[in-house]
Amino acid sequence: MAMHTGENEQALRKILDMTRLISITILIIHFYFYCYSAFEIWGWQSTFSDRILSNIYKTGLFSNFHKSKFIALGFLGISLLGAKGRKDEKLNHRTAFAYLITGLLIYFISYLCMKLNTPIITTAILYMAFTGVGFLLVLTGGTLLSRIIRNKINNKDIFNKENETFPQEERLLENEYSINLPAQYQLKDKQRKSWVNIINPFRAIMVLGTPGSGKSYFVIRHVITQHIRKGFTMFVYDFKFDDLSKIAYNTWLKNQHRYTKPPAFYVINFDDLTRSHRCNPLEPSAMTDITDAAESARTILMGLNREWIKRQGDFFVESPINFLTAIIWYLKKYKDGEFCTLPHVIELMQVDYDSLFTLLRTEKEIEVLINPFVNAYLNDVMEQLEGQIASAKVAMARLSSPQLYYVLSGNDFDLDINNPDDPKIVCMGNNPQKIQIYGAVLSLYVNRLIKLVNKKGKLKSSLIFDEFPTIYLNNMDSLIATARSNKVSTCLGIQDFSQLRKDYGREQADVIMNITGNIVSGQVTGDTAKQLSERFGKIMQDRESYSINSGDTSISRSKQLEAAIPPSKISGLSSGEFVGMVADNPDCKIDLKAFHCEIINDHDSLKREEQNYKDIEIIRKLDSGMVQRSYFQIKQDIQDIIQSEMERLLNDPGLSHLVVKK
Repeated sequence: MAMHTGENEQALRKILDMTRLISITILIIHFYFYCYSAFEIWGWQSTFSDRILSNIYKTGLFSNFHKSKFIALGFLGISLLGAKGRKDEKLNHRTAFAYLITGLLIYFISYLCMKLNTPIITTAILYMAFTGVGFLLVLTGGTLLSRIIRNKINNKDIFNKENETFPQEERLLENEYSINLPAQYQLKDKQRKSWVNIINPFRAIMVLGTPGSGKSYFVIRHVITQHIRKGFTMFVYDFKFDDLSKIAYNTWLKNQHRYTKPPAFYVINFDDLTRSHRCNPLEPSAMTDITDAAESARTILMGLNREWIKRQGDFFVESPINFLTAIIWYLKKYKDGEFCTLPHVIELMQVDYDSLFTLLRTEKEIEVLINPFVNAYLNDVMEQLEGQIASAKVAMARLSSPQLYYVLSGNDFDLDINNPDDPKIVCMGNNPQKIQIYGAVLSLYVNRLIKLVNKKGKLKSSLIFDEFPTIYLNNMDSLIATARSNKVSTCLGIQDFSQLRKDYGREQADVIMNITGNIVSGQVTGDTAKQLSERFGKIMQDRESYSINSGDTSISRSKQLEAAIPPSKISGLSSGEFVGMVADNPDCKIDLKAFHCEIINDHDSLKREEQNYKDIEIIRKLDSGMVQRSYFQIKQDIQDIIQSEMERLLNDPGLSHLVVKK
């Protein structure tokens, strides 16, 4: 490796100066030879110079008029090769070549001056002037070339897009449970085909993305269609009913032959009762002990009062839950649960304290739950009692509507969707205008459904939640953690982690996010983008740095570990463009788990398919009178229970002490 010592550079500079001097000397001799007559007139000649000139002539330098000019130009070119001018970013090749070309033209066209009919001296002066100017312009152009920064910083890829690309999974990896999404991605400057292979959906799938990023259209709809084609039983929480339900319904119609036993299709929808089945989420046979009643009470009250989620454990949060648990369990035990439905629970809560506490005291199992309330009532601590009970009564009263009562009091189907003897596909529809009310009831349905689904020896099932934070599930994290062995796939659609934190509290939200194995994310911003970027890890990227000084430009290239998908890129994803990471299986390893690609949807065929979709069929003919009758019947049932129980207690001396009178 050559050392750049001062002596070397000095010697090189001297050689270049010498070469340039030779070039100028040859040009002067050229002038002297071809303008000899003018020099003679001026008296600039002698026998010594003539002798030298005749010796030079013998070398063949002047055998052609342009030969000596070319040689002079050649030496000038050599001297310019090693020239080092002060570098300047503003200089460009256009300016340098303009000087060079103009200089060369003048340098050679000056020959025409020799053809002019002018005095010898004028001709000689014009010729030498033009040739000299041309020579100087060539010299200037060459010097400018040496000052141009040849390695200008490449501004082609200003967003560092090519550098942030990485290889992705191009194989199609399928199994009986997988969801496979065709995609295309960028690798350096090439577009390549790839696949997003979710081969283990039982490790949960989280689909993130702001509204309009394509969560449902590019991902969730394919989870529904591919899982139904693979014979899954299914639950769909359809936030904007009937967008996803219609897809599930039509896929079910076409694929019933794929099941060993075709599943039945059920819909819960509170807006159009003719297209809704009826189902009792407090089905007594599904509640084995009082903890199930407590779980249901917690779910419904948390669903109605979302701010309570962060205050679990508080006296004024736990008291209403205990109160509601007592009422649910009382109705479960009364006449073997004949009246154990949510509408009956709501109506029983609104009864006056004397009758209510009398009834509740008859059930030994709930004595410990209601004692604090009864004592507060008997001791006239009404403020405390109202604080404990009123919040539950006020919240539950919001559910008192004929439509809700009608759907919640029937029994068209059970919630065990993956029962091998009675498989089901169940769609439940919310309404964005009535999130608070419907969300609480649907939370109760889902809570009961999860309890029944997450058991051994059942069929494979798929639970799909669009806009997951709009319902409340207390044990979602344990479902994800334990459902894998029971073949329960969970797909959660979320707009942003901050939305999940707002509705579920930071701790619960973080747990759900961290235990999810498969993540597919469209455009998200802020903390969510940062967290995802960290999750996707780093890749080796090329780095180039330029240093420009008066003599030279130095370039240093290095490799550095940088974020594979920086937060800014996740914040700027287009609709249909997704980043994410998949989980693999021990028997099917995936080395390239991370992806940043565009999921390919065949828009035309999907549009045609949607045009041929059938509407969900009408289940029963209904008029408002029937719904109203059902509503008043429930109110009447509670009055009848109170009347018959009070009579029984008053007529039995052994039980009359239970009657509360104040």
